[in-house]
Amino acid sequence: MCDDTTERELEAWLKRKAVTRRGFTVGASATLAATSLLLPACATPLPEPGTITETAVSVPTPEGEIDALFIHPATGAHAAVIIWPDIHGVRPAFFDMARRLAGAGYSVLAANPYYRTHSGRLFEEGQTIRSEGGRELVGPHYSALSPSTVITDATAIVAWLDAQDAVDTGRGIGAIGFCMTGSWTIRAAAALPDRVKAPSSFHGGGLVTEAEDSPHRLASQIQGGVLIAIAENDHERDPEAQGELITAFDAAGVPAEIEVYADAMHGWVPTDSRAHNPEQSERAWSRMLALFEAQLS
Repeated sequence: MCDDTTERELEAWLKRKAVTRRGFTVGASATLAATSLLLPACATPLPEPGTITETAVSVPTPEGEIDALFIHPATGAHAAVIIWPDIHGVRPAFFDMARRLAGAGYSVLAANPYYRTHSGRLFEEGQTIRSEGGRELVGPHYSALSPSTVITDATAIVAWLDAQDAVDTGRGIGAIGFCMTGSWTIRAAAALPDRVKAPSSFHGGGLVTEAEDSPHRLASQIQGGVLIAIAENDHERDPEAQGELITAFDAAGVPAEIEVYADAMHGWVPTDSRAHNPEQSERAWSRMLALFEAQLS
């Protein structure tokens, strides 16, 4: 997960895709275009201006204030959703995800996971953890996080959301996490089962560990349903994890969709990622919306 091996796997995948695209262009692109089979880059566009409201907010916690963007439909009260970004932190790609969700009828908080040590965007445009100095940049902020800080933040966020007029407290709350924060959604749902009902993890890391509080060991504490979308290369590196997750949620009686997404590398969902796979990203997004529809009513 976001290490040198992941980078090598991504480079190999990109090379394969480049070869495939060259062959595809020579032999088939004209035919597909003529038959309207080319997929759009984004199946669900951003909402029309004026249909949603967005506000920069501060969410108080015992350890500081979370800087976040709160985006919701312009009128009414709606089920709330928490978005935690990947290891690179908050940035435009995740704010656009929040806008899309608001357009689908949810009140969304896109939260900065590094607020204890840094406000706002951490990496510059085009810079990643794999850039020169990237690991050194993120290291101190990442090191300030732990399972206990996740619970602190989730508890504060839920309390803040429940105080907003745009949030329907009669409906459950969804939680979305990517990479390092995929496991956060499971922890949040286990710690706040009366409120967080639909945790969704996209290419999440640390879901199955040897620790007593490993996320998969928390399955019995969750009320609702779960979506865990696993990157193909993450699965290849830890092929036992999917089975352990399925076993844990089956034993707990918690409905869980736990799938390895073919041809999807770690980081395939965010649109600004080099690993972005538009088709699989949209499919995962549609499964998440189905989970929200089922569990946040």
